[in-house]
Amino acid sequence: MGSSFLITLREGLEASLIISILLSYLAKTDRRSENRVVWFGTLVAIAVCALAGTLVYVLVDGLNGKVEQAVEGVIAVAAMLVLTQMIFWMRANARNISSELRNKVDGATNRALFVIAFVAVFREGLETALFLLGAKTETASGSSVVIGGLIGLVASIGLGYAVFKAGSRLNLKTFFNVTAVLLLLFAAGLAGKAVHELRELIGWETGLLITPAWNIETGVWSAGGTFYDFMKGLFGWHANPERLRVGAYFVYLIPVLASYLKSSKTDKQLVS
Repeated sequence: MGSSFLITLREGLEASLIISILLSYLAKTDRRSENRVVWFGTLVAIAVCALAGTLVYVLVDGLNGKVEQAVEGVIAVAAMLVLTQMIFWMRANARNISSELRNKVDGATNRALFVIAFVAVFREGLETALFLLGAKTETASGSSVVIGGLIGLVASIGLGYAVFKAGSRLNLKTFFNVTAVLLLLFAAGLAGKAVHELRELIGWETGLLITPAWNIETGVWSAGGTFYDFMKGLFGWHANPERLRVGAYFVYLIPVLASYLKSSKTDKQLVS
């Protein structure tokens, strides 16, 4: 539940901010009558993403054996790569999103406004669906992913509305930095998951890298229970992971997290 909450909170907020910028600019330019076009594009994008996500979920949920391992491994790799790209793209382009959207809106027809809103929400929606599929493969219950995702979505809408009302008084930079680090930990778990699934797919079952890095049989860190499911879903924790999985986790996490923190430090120096 923790991973799906974080995913929809972040992705939902990004979409909410884009829609808020569009509506605010239309209001400032006395074009409030065109708000309905923005909302229509938003609702159509949500409907299309929900349908596409549901179809993919149904197809993936019915798989088993080698096919399931291959699909889950590919989904984990895809979610990890897209999530990483999204985090670094947001850091590099966050400052210019508002001005770019305003330039697009200037002189835009109703059709163009629809496309701008649709594409913005559709992109975030597809990313969310992909990340939730990755989260589902890492948790004990698909229902917990749905519940956590819905809670995160509601929270993102509320936060987006607060930003719309408060303007620049809210510190969104800190929010995005904190969630970025948490999502990178989630992506590291996906890297470990991908290696695990693909290792099982090729039948690699023996060797030093396949033996457990640790084996915890009792306590809250052992398999089963709400805390274990939370840590497994959000951070990729396992009570008895193979060494290969742990290695993949840190091979991804250390350089990517270091790169993100370095870019964060560079941004502060440029601002100061």
